[in-house]
Amino acid sequence: MVMRRSRGFTVPEILIVVTVLAVLLGAGIPAFAEFIRNQRVKSASFDLFSTLVQARSEAITRNANVTVAPVSSVWTNGWTVTDAGGTVIRTTDAVPNITISGPTSVVFRSSGRLNASTMPTFQLSATGSTVTIRCISIDLSGRPNTKAAACS
Repeated sequence: MVMRRSRGFTVPEILIVVTVLAVLLGAGIPAFAEFIRNQRVKSASFDLFSTLVQARSEAITRNANVTVAPVSSVWTNGWTVTDAGGTVIRTTDAVPNITISGPTSVVFRSSGRLNASTMPTFQLSATGSTVTIRCISIDLSGRPNTKAAACS
């Protein structure tokens, strides 16, 4: 009589693997949620930063004022870039689950400088204990700067 070898896993082996996976998932999911919130803040800050750079460039190129303004007066609803004639140059969609505080609008003059007497700042954040706050400030020469810290 020839003996056959058993194939497959035993019930205790499967239970151990499922238990280990459950523990790893239980520990990893909250950290992954924080990672996603951090990435959303970072992505929104990059979008806003690139919009400000483009608006400054367009003001110089068109030799006219260019305005960056929030949709419906709320930055989280998105923002638009318009020239002095009201032509929309760029539109950015809403950024859900992110908080953005900033000025009512930013106007770049034809020289690329700001049409303001103070430096505007934008602060981007999300809920969470370890979410990194991002700050975008625009100096009076019109150049935006970004940092991974709260605006001072």
